[in-house]
Amino acid sequence: MSTSADIDVLYLGDMAAITVTYRPDFDLLAAQQASLGGIRSIIVDNGSDTAAVDALRVLVAASPNAELVPLPSNVGLAAGLNAGIDIARRKGATSVLLLDQDSTFGVDLPVSILDALNLAQATSGCLACVGPALIDVVTGMPHGFHYIADGWRWAQSSPSSMSRAPFPVDNLNGSGTIMSMKLIDAVGRLDDGLFIDHIDTDWAFRVKAAGYAMFGIPWVHMDHRMGERGRRVWMLGWRVWPERSPRRHYYLFRNTIVLMRRGYVPVVWKAWALMKLMVTVAMATFESRRAEHWRMMRAGWSDARSGRMGERA
Repeated sequence: MSTSADIDVLYLGDMAAITVTYRPDFDLLAAQQASLGGIRSIIVDNGSDTAAVDALRVLVAASPNAELVPLPSNVGLAAGLNAGIDIARRKGATSVLLLDQDSTFGVDLPVSILDALNLAQATSGCLACVGPALIDVVTGMPHGFHYIADGWRWAQSSPSSMSRAPFPVDNLNGSGTIMSMKLIDAVGRLDDGLFIDHIDTDWAFRVKAAGYAMFGIPWVHMDHRMGERGRRVWMLGWRVWPERSPRRHYYLFRNTIVLMRRGYVPVVWKAWALMKLMVTVAMATFESRRAEHWRMMRAGWSDARSGRMGERA
């Protein structure tokens, strides 16, 4: 675990934003890149078609601080982020901001989230990562921050945006999360085998298991799109429920079961995640392709038990 002597003040000029793309919405991506201002931006494309890559080249050419790294095939979100982190490290970055291709935000986010990371590390006295408050673009509802309450309950909270105190959490969504290279060195790379879904969950639990800190930043906001669209549902309080494709349900089920077998993952989360899978099965009843959803859920469960990882063919 780090000590206060290990913690450096992080500067905006030494930060790199990393966005992994796959057939992106170019309007959203252009808005994101414009909001980064003068921040170094590394766009790692995960095997999009030629037309999409050509359009990405045009977008990057208009952004002097951006560069495109086209990969020949879709290696997954985790591997794409790892590739971007490696490039950022070679270019001297001391911190990285991870972004989804459809995440949008105001021009003040980069400096605000970096200032929040410096504050969190100074007040906690150890290496940390922080993430903004995510707002669902369809419902307008906050996704909230997740933490273990009373030692036994997986809880969610949406602190007031007026608060200027970092909120201790046990998990963060990957998009918008910022951390130092020192924390990545201490905890390790993202798990390529998960491909997509729960990549951030796994890494967050490794951060906490290693004794480092994690905080939500209520006063910094980011628009977020989870799944194909969000739905407002009542589950002991109003929540945003993502609608996913059958293929995404495969990864959700497989990776959830995989994480349940890992010793550093809290038992509290495992119990909550199992209940969430049961609700997901029930919610699929109302989907037009419910048979396909259930088939992919079963396939994910089966592959988790057999140890099959990476991309589903």
